[in-house]
Parts: sequence; C-alpha cells; structure tokens
Amino acid sequence: LPPRCPELNPVENVWQFMRDNWLSNRIFKSYDDIVDHCCFAWNRLVDQPWRIMSLGMRHWAHGF
Repeated sequence: LPPRCPELNPVENVWQFMRDNWLSNRIFKSYDDIVDHCCFAWNRLVDQPWRIMSLGMRHWAHGF
C-alpha cells in the first residue's frame, strides 16, 4: 500500500483520530511523557470498541 493512504488502510484513520483528539497541540517534556500520552490515548480508544469499528468501516467495501 502507498504510505498515508487512508482509503486503503483503515489503521491510518485510527492514528488520525488519536492525533486529532488526544495527542495534538501538546509540548512533550520527555520521551517518557510521549510514551505516557500515547499509552493513555491508546487505552482510551481501546475502551471504545464501537469507535474503532466506525473508524475502520468501509461502506463501499461492503456494498452498503
């Protein structure tokens, strides 16, 4: 797949959602701070399985 091709790679949409909602507009103090924020964002997303499904769903791929 080409890089940054969200219409073919639904994982790109997951990362974009995390960046837009939990990881953007921040100044990180250290590497550990980056890891902590990324873990927080990932765990928050994992707690919302319906959100993951909606981000990865391709209606055109399923004939809807």
